[in-house]
Amino acid sequence: MCGRYAASAGNDDLVEEFDVVLDRTGEPVRSVLKSPQDPPAGSPDHNVAPSKNVRVVLERVPKNGDGGAGDGDGSRDPVRQLRLLTWGLVPSWAKDPSVGARMTNARAETVLDKPAFRKAALARRAIVPADGWYEWQKSPTVKLDGKPRKQPFFIHRADGAPVALAGLYEFWKDPSLDPADPVSWLTTVTIVTTAAEPGLDRIHDRQPLVLEPEDWGRWLGPGTDDPDEVAALLAFATPGRFDAYPVGRAVGSSRVNGAGLLEPAPPEELQGVLDPATGEIVG
Repeated sequence: MCGRYAASAGNDDLVEEFDVVLDRTGEPVRSVLKSPQDPPAGSPDHNVAPSKNVRVVLERVPKNGDGGAGDGDGSRDPVRQLRLLTWGLVPSWAKDPSVGARMTNARAETVLDKPAFRKAALARRAIVPADGWYEWQKSPTVKLDGKPRKQPFFIHRADGAPVALAGLYEFWKDPSLDPADPVSWLTTVTIVTTAAEPGLDRIHDRQPLVLEPEDWGRWLGPGTDDPDEVAALLAFATPGRFDAYPVGRAVGSSRVNGAGLLEPAPPEELQGVLDPATGEIVG
């Protein structure tokens, strides 16, 4: 799974790295959060959690600047955009947006079969830029209450390059609001996951699907709508691209943020942690 990630790059850096033509992160968007987002949506965030408005790269045909389902009509060429989408996909047919809390991830093996994801997988694919993601390892040792210890890890590209998480997005229209109101539309995203590669599977059995730059165009392009071609992209796997190290448990609280979350956990905090590279118990 992927339930937390870090995205510390500025918008200008994302525009350059992902060849974005139109930065729309300054436009008003709907939020499902009960409290104001902190850090504010569209700014660097070292502890991105579900339900936040997150920065996403996608390609669509702009139309009248709105964010609704009529945003692209095929009359012009698609434009690569940087936008804010709510993390937790809400299908267009959902009765209310609460279903998004259960759809923060989509399994690569089944997205072309599941009604909630199939149309998005064929026509609405996105990239979620990140520095890396957090995952919690269940230790073979247990606490006094008999439950296994859980150690957060930060997983990132070994070459230091940005991480391009594969995503799918969808539009949901609130029937109670005026269609002309920009926030009557809720645009949401889910992160695609796949089986964890050797080594990372010692942390968790799933990991996000991370795309290479040479595949970004095909993944984002609305013209890539053949199920076999999409299935090939969903099956992409190249082991050995990532490093992982344990970090402090403070990341477990979505209210904690800052670059300090990426600092390696000191040795004295590690108890029964499995080294992903060797499988040896540390601490």
